Order: sequence, then structure tokens, then C-alpha cells
Amino acid sequence: MLNTMRPGAVPAAFRPLILVVLLAAGPGAAAEPPNAPRIDCLPPLDRNYVVSARGLPEHWAAGEIDRKTGEWIGGDRAENILWVARLGSETYGSPVVRKDKVFCATNNGAGYLPRFSAEQDLGCLLAFSRDDGRFLWQYSAPVLPDSQRNWPLQGICSTPWIEDDRLWIVTNRGCVACLDTEGFSDKEDDGPTKDAVHGEQEADTVWEFDMIGRLGVVPRFMTSSMPAAVGTCIFAATSNGTDDKGVVPAPQAPSLIALDKATGDLLWADASPGANILEGQWSSPAFAVIAGVPQLIFGGGDGWVYAFEVDPAGKRPPEPLWRFDANPKTAQFREAGLGDRDYLVAPPVVCGDRVYVATGCDPQWGEGEGRLWCIDARKRGDLSAELVIDAANRPVPPRRQVAVDESAGERVVPNPNSGVIWLYTGDDLNGDGKRDVAETYHRALAAPVVAQGLVIAADATGIVHCLDAANGRLLWSHDMFAAVWGTPLVADGKAYVSDEDGDTVVFALTRDKTILAENALGEPIYTSPAAVDGILYIATQKHLFAIGTPRRP
Repeated sequence: MLNTMRPGAVPAAFRPLILVVLLAAGPGAAAEPPNAPRIDCLPPLDRNYVVSARGLPEHWAAGEIDRKTGEWIGGDRAENILWVARLGSETYGSPVVRKDKVFCATNNGAGYLPRFSAEQDLGCLLAFSRDDGRFLWQYSAPVLPDSQRNWPLQGICSTPWIEDDRLWIVTNRGCVACLDTEGFSDKEDDGPTKDAVHGEQEADTVWEFDMIGRLGVVPRFMTSSMPAAVGTCIFAATSNGTDDKGVVPAPQAPSLIALDKATGDLLWADASPGANILEGQWSSPAFAVIAGVPQLIFGGGDGWVYAFEVDPAGKRPPEPLWRFDANPKTAQFREAGLGDRDYLVAPPVVCGDRVYVATGCDPQWGEGEGRLWCIDARKRGDLSAELVIDAANRPVPPRRQVAVDESAGERVVPNPNSGVIWLYTGDDLNGDGKRDVAETYHRALAAPVVAQGLVIAADATGIVHCLDAANGRLLWSHDMFAAVWGTPLVADGKAYVSDEDGDTVVFALTRDKTILAENALGEPIYTSPAAVDGILYIATQKHLFAIGTPRRP
């Protein structure tokens, strides 16, 4: 059902920042003939959530779920539901499909392992059978005692990366963990980390890197980065942030790191943006080769975007390429979202030689003005739209609260080296001389998606904006009437957008708004779908649904 309240309203009891996660799955493919190698669905490194899957359903219905036990009953009202698996009581990690398994991060509310009661607070990564949703194994991470670093009951809020039989994920304990995708079903305890508990339903940990213990990172509420694997490296954001007094206690701690993906050894660490972090850092890094240069692009908690040239072999430290201030220089940061200086929650998105950046903030602070930028990533240096110079025409370094101090004679000037292609904040689509809610871009948790000359951008107020990718002009918009957290999926000529009410609207990917279907699963959705082999995998707050047309024997 649609929410009659204006969304953006995150419950006061803090719905985490788990944002990031927001964007999770990746390239899919069309259905393969029987006995063909199974196709995976992994997170896109460029964070542009366009997949090649075909034959995806437009319509579905959950049917009946026993609300006491959480078990799926189905019944006559169920449509196109292949299987349903129980998750925890809160889920912010998006599903990933690899070979014969589906992985999804959540909390311990399902109580799969006998050694933990369902009431024990853990961050969990669950592995299920791709064929029937049967539970296989669980990785368990006890919560940190300090709720300011690990908000209760939020689980693991990362989406994993997988290669061969190795899986990497960032945990609620501020660790990067490498796991064996087979768990202990292969009867082997892999890697230097020896697990205290063995069993077919237990995870097999290869190694863990503790970013809090080894690097002095102080996360704000949650560590939630989605890792990116390139060459021999695993790149991850640390979520270093402020404390409950709004102070950055560890400005020297890194915000971005590279690890050897085989051993977990630290290769390099970068501390941008240091003491200028506004609250938390929940964006995930993107990677792409742009004009022949391998770029790792990170949305910092200071509202700046940082791009580095990186060595996929990890033998050289990163080289800064460009940086971009996603806020006007006169914008001011104020606690509790009361200002207009924001930061990145969604990851940067790369399409061709352009980078798309959406501003946002902690969702508990509610609605506010958002900005969606399109940047030329071939340029170098400071690509911001504006610069701040002092009375002697010297450039002024970035500041945390506000960039310009006019009382000291500083002023804002256009940047002759700007990389801005366009900026979208909204458009008067109906020509009535003003911008209404559905014509305004708000703070965003979800990343934009770029496909077929269009940009699909959903904001945290619940407005879906379709823009012309060439110039950022608004073509159409749609009010979901509930907040959108997860990055939309574009596949099979359609855009799938899910919201906090549990509804998924299926749009035709066209320059005119065409709604193909509206589907309800009855539970909030804070994640992005995975799509592969004609099947959608959608994680709601408490269940993982495999959705597709049932195949005849």
C-alpha cells in the first residue's frame, strides 16, 4: 500500500545509514540452455546498475506469509514467486548470485544457527541455495559494544564481492572479511584464520582485517562500504566519521584502503578528507578505466569526490587525479540535517567518461535539497564548479562548516577548470512557473542509473526522475509516496524501483513515462535487486524473494 505521509521521514529510532548498500547487484544475463555454466550477478564496479538479464517478470505477488514464524505460505494469491527464504529482522545488504548460491547480508533475527538465539544481536551474511532458497551457512559478527560505532540490530550493511570461491565483505565490526564461498561443506578450514567453530552451517573465514583495531578508524553508526576487487586488490571505504558530539576523533585515520585480496595485507591507505568529515562516510568506491586510466573514485564524507589512479597489482600508491566539491561554496553544514551542505551516501556512478554524483545525508534527518552532478572525468585537478579565493586572489583550502568566509574578504568565483557537464536540482516540467515536489530533486540514498541516453535517479523523498543524459533535462518524474533507499535496476528495457513501503514500480525505459506494473511484497525494501537468468532476487526487510516465471519440467 502507498504511504500517505511525505516520506523522507525515517523513523526517529534511527534507520541506519546502511545506505550503501543501496546499490548492490550487478551484471546479469539472459537465460541459458540447460547444463550451460551458471551466470553470476555481482556488484558492478562502475556502480552503474544496468544488467543484461532478459525475460524478467513485470508482475508478481508475495501471497501469504505467516507473520508469527516468518515462513512463506504462498497460496492462491502468490504469483511468479519461485521461493522465499527468511532473513533477519532488518536487511540493508543486497543479494548477490554466484554459481549455485545466493548471498545476502542481514542480522540474526532468523536464528538459523542453534548456538545463537534469534534475540542475540549479530551481523550476518547468509548463503542460500540458488535453486530452492535452502539455508546453507552463516557468517556471524557480534555487534560492537558502542552503539555510536555499531547501531543495534542493523546487521551487516554491505554487499559482497566474489571471485572463484572467495567472498569479501565489510562487516559491522569495522572489518574486511574474506570467506570461502563453500563454508565448511568442503571439509576444509581455509586460510591463516582458523575458525573456532566448525560445521556445515558455519562460515569458513580465510582472513579478517580489523580497520578499527589496526588503523584507528572510528565509524559513525555503521561500517557499510561495498568492496571493489580489481586485479590483486580489494578496495574499501572505512566509514571513519564523527562521534556523538560531532567531532572527528580520528582525522588521521584512513577513509579509503587497499588490501591484498589473497592475504589481507594492507597495501595503502588514504586519509582524505581528514578533519573535514561532516558526519559519517557510507558511500562505496567505484572503479572504471576512463580514457585509458584506471580510476578509483570515492565519495567522501566532506561532500567532495576524490579520484585516484590506482595500480591493480597494488605495487604503487594511488596518485590523485581530480577532486570535486558537490556543494555550492556558500552551503553551510549544520547538525541534524538543518543546513544545505551535504555529502555522498550513494556511490559515484561511471558511464563512459562521465561520473554522476548524488548528494545526500543520514536518512534520519529527513528531506532536503539534493544535487545531481554530471562530471567530465577526463580532466585533472580541482573540477568543482566554483573556487574560493582570498583578498589576495589566492585559493582557499576546503573547510568543514562552510567553504567561504566573506567577512575575511574571501569570495566565490567560477572555476575555469570546472569539469561540470550539467547540474540537476529540478525542473519546471509542467511550465507553471514553479517547481513542485515531483519536479524537485531531493537528498538521495540511491545512486543514479545511466542507460540508453537516460538517467534514472530516485531520491529519498520517493521521487523518481528520468533525465536526458546529455544535458540533465527532466523528461518525466513519478512520486512513489515512500522513500527510495536502494539503487534502481535497469534491465530488459525496464527500470525497477523499490521503496520503503515494499512496492516495486516497473517503468518502461523510455523518454515518456510508462508504468508497466506496480507490485507489493508487504515489507520495506532498503536494497537493490539482483537479476540473472530470467529471475529477480529481491531482499525485503525480512525475506529474500526469488521472482520469475515458473519453468515447466
